Amino acid sequence: MKEQDVFVVADNVLSPFGKTTTENFDLLKQNKSGVKQYQDTSISSQAFYASLFEKDEVLVPANDHKYTKFEQLLIASIIDSLKDSGIDAKDNKTILIISSTKGNISLLETEENTPELKKRIALSTSAKLVAEYFGFVNQPIIISNACISGVMGIITGMRLLRLGQYENVVVVGADVISKFILSGFESFQALSPQVCRPFDQSRDGLNLGEGAGTIILSTNKKYAQNIKVRGGSVSNDANHISGPSRTGQELSYAINSSIKDAGLSVTDIDFISAHGTATVYNDEMEANAIALSGLQAVPLNSLKGNYGHTLGAAGLIESIISIQSLKQGLVLATPGFQEIGVTQKVNVIASPLQIEATNFIKTASGFGGCNAAVVFGK
Repeated sequence: MKEQDVFVVADNVLSPFGKTTTENFDLLKQNKSGVKQYQDTSISSQAFYASLFEKDEVLVPANDHKYTKFEQLLIASIIDSLKDSGIDAKDNKTILIISSTKGNISLLETEENTPELKKRIALSTSAKLVAEYFGFVNQPIIISNACISGVMGIITGMRLLRLGQYENVVVVGADVISKFILSGFESFQALSPQVCRPFDQSRDGLNLGEGAGTIILSTNKKYAQNIKVRGGSVSNDANHISGPSRTGQELSYAINSSIKDAGLSVTDIDFISAHGTATVYNDEMEANAIALSGLQAVPLNSLKGNYGHTLGAAGLIESIISIQSLKQGLVLATPGFQEIGVTQKVNVIASPLQIEATNFIKTASGFGGCNAAVVFGK
């Protein structure tokens, strides 16, 4: 049986500097960034750079459930993407996928540790609340696999649709930055004391960010003129709990497998949306993987200097922005990049690039050695 094509129906990027995909992309074209310095002792004793929502910002009005900030991000992003999409959340042919690394973990910092809190903090609780808000009839799927969660959510949705199990998939991802998360990255000495500089000679760590992204996928032929999810793949280093593979072979495997799954060759890839965290080891590994895959000359960017690392939302946000790049023929610059600082001389874009593009690939890597890649195309 021939696998069905998977089309992108609608999407949303919800960030501290933009509430819709269009608003975000327009601001990115103006070199806008949500990353700035914060001095918030409730999160860190030291000043830090990040992209955060205002503390008192309400994205979804409170009701009996008292949605947490994390759940508000998910709901608000889905609301915008469903609007005028023609997709019915209540249709039994539609399923919800939620991607997050930490969910409501911040409640541990503010609430008493009780059995009720443990239930409230569970991702399954948030998933049920979000599904009920929209009336999804199918049990939602949760993906929490470190920083590839967003890309893995897209791949999972693509596979479910290809198999004909559903006609529509709503994939949403979000994360909120808390003291727990920030202190974890501080303990690795992974945070930069400035705006991060992916792939640059002077890169010294990442910035964290809050955000949400939603992408709606469908096999309905009425969307046949839309961008397609062409293929995807996941791999694992089995190298170290926090350190990536030094060779990049495992991410390269995911890249090559996703291109093969898409029925394409490396020469068909027009640009790369890299994970590009700006840590010393991640960028080196990713550059190695890209070179091993024969893509070192392909234009590449990282949006971490615009959004920070939004964890479970990163793969979704960066895929959606790159879909806009594909539509508009404009690959955005990599903020902070000046001089190549990785062994393999990959083609990092330092200023916006006008391009005639048909396909791009999005890469992601995360703690535990997980890697993922997904290919989108016209």
